[in-house]
Amino acid sequence: MMNRTFNTDGYCDPGLHYMVDLSGRLEEIKSMIDAEKYFVINRARQYGKTTILSALEEYLKEEYEVVSLDFQAMSSLAFESEQSFVAAFSEELLDFAPGLPDGMEEKFSAFATQSARRGSLQALFKVMKAWCEESEKRIVLMIDEADTAGNNQVFVDFLAQIRACYLKRRKVRTFQSVILAGVYDVRSIRGKHYPDDIYRENSPWNIAADFRVDMSFCRKEIAGMLAEYEAEHHTGMNITEIADLLYEYTSGYPYLVSRLCKLMDEQIRGTADFSDYASVWTKAGFLTAVKMLLEENNPLFDSLMNKLYQYPELNAVISRYLFQGQPIAYDADDPVVRNARMFGFIEVQDSMVRIANRIFENRLYHRFLSNYKEQNKDIYMEGSRKKNQFIIDGHLNVRRVLEKFVETFDYLYGDREEAFLEEEGRRYFMLFLKPIINGTGNCYVESETRNQERMDLIIDYRGEQHICELKIWRGNAYNERGEKQLSGYLDHFGLKKGYMLSFNFNRKNEIGVKEIRLGDKILVEAVV
Repeated sequence: MMNRTFNTDGYCDPGLHYMVDLSGRLEEIKSMIDAEKYFVINRARQYGKTTILSALEEYLKEEYEVVSLDFQAMSSLAFESEQSFVAAFSEELLDFAPGLPDGMEEKFSAFATQSARRGSLQALFKVMKAWCEESEKRIVLMIDEADTAGNNQVFVDFLAQIRACYLKRRKVRTFQSVILAGVYDVRSIRGKHYPDDIYRENSPWNIAADFRVDMSFCRKEIAGMLAEYEAEHHTGMNITEIADLLYEYTSGYPYLVSRLCKLMDEQIRGTADFSDYASVWTKAGFLTAVKMLLEENNPLFDSLMNKLYQYPELNAVISRYLFQGQPIAYDADDPVVRNARMFGFIEVQDSMVRIANRIFENRLYHRFLSNYKEQNKDIYMEGSRKKNQFIIDGHLNVRRVLEKFVETFDYLYGDREEAFLEEEGRRYFMLFLKPIINGTGNCYVESETRNQERMDLIIDYRGEQHICELKIWRGNAYNERGEKQLSGYLDHFGLKKGYMLSFNFNRKNEIGVKEIRLGDKILVEAVV
């Protein structure tokens, strides 16, 4: 038996790869199929859609005839006309239908031949309905990457034929269930093809049931996967701790979980700092994997960043949310918010939008700050030039960082107006900090604290965490409340020292850095 690995390339096979237990999801999906539901598995890129379809095919095969197709395997020419689509679709059926009844193979072959390019969707579905009638088992049709064809009229007509089958299922035996999988929700495909309002109200896929199965990994499932790995490699890892870290940074996004595990197992293990299994499967090894992941180019990150270029409004909304703390209420009718959710940028919690996971947030900060530094090189270069004075015996001196930032910021931007401080202040601090910790540490914002008044920045440097609250000055009373909030937050992280950076609009207050005691805590406060 081959040694199993963590997989991030294509679908996962339990015989070859470490996987979470999918049985609960498969049972939920089968209950929808048993109820004759037609539906879409609509999730972001690399969210495990192909893996779940592959596992579902195996799970259903005793009870149902499962036909699993992939529209990505069909060339763009296949969608140029009805006839070419019928031919290409028939070819795929011949390759992947498990057992066609007598006579059916001949009929589909006729559609697929070059001489029969005049085949119509109506004729194709007439044969498929006959196949459903003759099949001993009920047929489940699954189509992966269905949105590949999203901009083609022939695909809309194809959906309309399936819809007709669904509506007639009580009179004529047809598919038990049809499952489409993709990033784009084909239920909204009408908007791409029909300008008239009458058509906008009549989606060809308005018969689809809601798909509410959670495809993300929970802590328990991640721990189960790690337990299988541990049983084979005996690393001595604290499974609960590593599972919690994986979940906290990824929120269970399948690709990110597997990628971090793969980096630890294959690239970090055997390096100078992590020579064996025991050393790599630790918090230090995990944070090293996070750093590697954030610095690499991969198909998921490339897809996300390309969407920001394709959708400028999405780019602007996410930037304001990250740096200004501008809250975003979830509105299903807002196309920007809807796209952000569909592409995987955000999740919805208590009717409010938040970045989907800590890894995405870090990558997005990196992207925005990288673009921003070209326009604001002075503050970035000051952080870069003075980098060495902030690292003492391998430890980050955050107080020194704040002192130099206050000095540099006042020198460069001290005469700017209030609007500048409110909109840009926090961005400038992160831009100053970036070259100081880059290559060794990273930082992220605790989403629960992000708003237009304050946000808590967590700085990880060589396994040490530092909490720095970034806030807009709203008077002494507000500042004192902030001190108490920060003190409580330090308790959560088990820390005795915290930092606060205030962007002050009251010119009577002196800029600078001071240290105060609050109970058993030391708070270092900086004012610019």
